[in-house]
Amino acid sequence: MLTMEEALKQSNTRFAAGEIVKGTIIEVRPKEVLVDIGYKSEGVIAGVEFEDIKAVKVGDIIDVLIEKLEDKEGMVVLSREKAEFKKNWERILTICNEGGTINGKVKAVVKGGLLVNIGVEAFLPASQIDITTPKNLQQYVNNSYDFKVVKINQERQNIVLSRRELIEQERTERRQKLLSEMTPGDIRKGTVKNITDFGAFIDLNGIDGLLHITDMSWGRIGHPSELLKVGQDIDVVVLDINREKERVSLGLKQKMTNPWDKIETKYPIGAKIKGRVVNLVPYGAFVELEPGVEGLIHVTELSWTKRIAKPSDVLKQDQEIDAVVLGINREEQKISLGIRQLETNPWDKAQEKYPVGTRVKGKIRNLTSYGAFIELEEGLDGMIHVSDISWTRKINHPSEVLKKGDEVEAIVLEVDKANQRIAVGIKQLAEDPWTAIDQLYKVGDLVTGNVTKLASFGAFIGLKHDIDGLVHISQISEERVDKIKNVLKVGQEVTARVIKIDKSDRRIGLSIKAANYSQEQLKAEQAVLDALKPGEDLVALQHAFDAADEARHQDDKPE
Repeated sequence: MLTMEEALKQSNTRFAAGEIVKGTIIEVRPKEVLVDIGYKSEGVIAGVEFEDIKAVKVGDIIDVLIEKLEDKEGMVVLSREKAEFKKNWERILTICNEGGTINGKVKAVVKGGLLVNIGVEAFLPASQIDITTPKNLQQYVNNSYDFKVVKINQERQNIVLSRRELIEQERTERRQKLLSEMTPGDIRKGTVKNITDFGAFIDLNGIDGLLHITDMSWGRIGHPSELLKVGQDIDVVVLDINREKERVSLGLKQKMTNPWDKIETKYPIGAKIKGRVVNLVPYGAFVELEPGVEGLIHVTELSWTKRIAKPSDVLKQDQEIDAVVLGINREEQKISLGIRQLETNPWDKAQEKYPVGTRVKGKIRNLTSYGAFIELEEGLDGMIHVSDISWTRKINHPSEVLKKGDEVEAIVLEVDKANQRIAVGIKQLAEDPWTAIDQLYKVGDLVTGNVTKLASFGAFIGLKHDIDGLVHISQISEERVDKIKNVLKVGQEVTARVIKIDKSDRRIGLSIKAANYSQEQLKAEQAVLDALKPGEDLVALQHAFDAADEARHQDDKPE
């Protein structure tokens, strides 16, 4: 019941539809509440207008809105919800006009956003919930937040809220404060917000800073995700601040000592070290000595003797190896390493082991256009130049007399330690027959030999003492010979006369047609040969052998 004081005040109350008055609960029924407003009759409020009808007590005083002064039964129709709505609507209009904020509780998830109770029901679009649109809206239901009223429609009594604007405003204030307070060298707490290929963005509770991948660790990192994950809390060092562009550069490795500061002490030149192969490239292998310190083994530093094409032929990724420190450049953060230095350089003893003149034996390991390589020992080869195969024969390619796998003897001619080369020769095993050519052959001698090669300009005749003579096409017959194949075959035995000996150029000219010549005829023929110009001297073995290589491929072709 109303007190006397309340009854006097109520007597001045205007009872009309749409008015808000105070009422006293006089009875609580299962589905409705009976309220006395001091009018001639009591009013009824539906139980659903109370959050919990069981908590309502007789004697409670509440604000109610008069909907009707009298219904069919003569009772006043009241609404507690509409009273609250009207009061809150006026309050919300004031807040909206003043640009203030309002607190509310999220009631439910609806299409496009959330339904919020701020005294009246208001709509919070999903895009206005947070800085980024959340995927799970259900997490906000039954939670209370502060909101900004961004749109109001009085006719429809619609209200649109934004929580994002308040968050952005708060972040802007924090960002400005952080930028004004922050200095390079500061250590700040942050949360990993996003990870990219080039780094990670760290939320410093007001501003995002970039932690570049190169500033994450002194060691090698393939991707930032190897070290960080989204949502992780970390301490970072402020490296640089651009207040105009509001950009902050951060570092993680700067919290630790730079391993290169005392690198010369830790890894002195000549020291033997252990490391792990972290990268293989065509020119060498990178070896991690410790996090942040890598050395390079150049491909030439892998072996003293073996020609290694690429490091992956002898090393594997993540392999643990020993190496020797060869050089350090602290400014460029480079360390040169070597593996071959772990073993004795066989070239250090090469001159002692293979002095000039030593007779050696080995298998032909490889053939090239300029010579052949003979294996003297594991990893140590001698090179037989094509000119050191024979004293007398012009060898165009070593494959003419040698093949891979042949075991041959040779004489050491030179040891070049600086360039790691040993020159050996086969022809040096015997005396040069040209030193005694005068005793072996004279102009006018009749000789017998077999045709060894045919060329367009003549034929080579194999004589004794492994010496070749050349019969020019003009010296085969008194009759004109158009094609040498028409009259001579390889392997055919012929008799010829020596018509020219040139010791300086190591040439012997032969004539088959002169085999039966008199001395006068021989002299005449030699005079003709001597009169030829250098470019026309087809008797010259040097030129003849050069041309013979091509002619050799034509020898067996049919006409």
